[in-house]
Amino acid sequence: MKNLLCLVIIFSLFSCTSTRKNITIVNQPIQVEITTDSGIIVVQLFDETPLHRDNFVKLVEENFYDSLLFHRVINHFMIQGGDPNSKNAPAGKMLGDGGLSYTVPAEFDTSLYHKKGALAAAREGDNVNPTKASSSTQFYIVHGKPFSDKELDQVEESFKTKIPTAHREVYRTVGGTPHLDMKYTVFGEVISGLEVIDKIASARTDRNNRPHQNIKMKMTIVKKATRK
Repeated sequence: MKNLLCLVIIFSLFSCTSTRKNITIVNQPIQVEITTDSGIIVVQLFDETPLHRDNFVKLVEENFYDSLLFHRVINHFMIQGGDPNSKNAPAGKMLGDGGLSYTVPAEFDTSLYHKKGALAAAREGDNVNPTKASSSTQFYIVHGKPFSDKELDQVEESFKTKIPTAHREVYRTVGGTPHLDMKYTVFGEVISGLEVIDKIASARTDRNNRPHQNIKMKMTIVKKATRK
């Protein structure tokens, strides 16, 4: 009887081990749903920029961004948010100086660029921030515009850079802001809701580029892991 019991236990352990070997956990890129007064945007975060990814995830999980505004909107350029001072800010108040007490080191990657829908970190200017470290909280989503070959050549000449051929094609057809490449960290991209970006970017604004009508945000993390 004891021998039979031992055999049953051994067989059970072997079966569990075999089953486990057939299970693979596949981690999918983290996605964030941004609900706004103008619709829903879904962004996917890049693993190539782990410091920015993890900082953004932490803030979203802490509900930091909920009820903040897209406080700076420039059509054919970008929409910006993440200033904690924008929460319950009175109409007409100039925004854009808020944030937490730290910065995030720049994470430049030549494969990540400012095409339409790119998610990037805002930062202070080079004169006070030569390392191009990112704001702890403020971000922007590129709206941009299509560029002709001549305009892209001018960007290369003015900024002494070379735009890869594949990126040039996207800038010609989809659009973006190529002059920001390798100057601000791109850490994600819109995978759903580009039409919402268009709508927000076209909002009427004051002289400080703040929309006359508040555009609030609320964020939720979407983490995916599949078993197969």
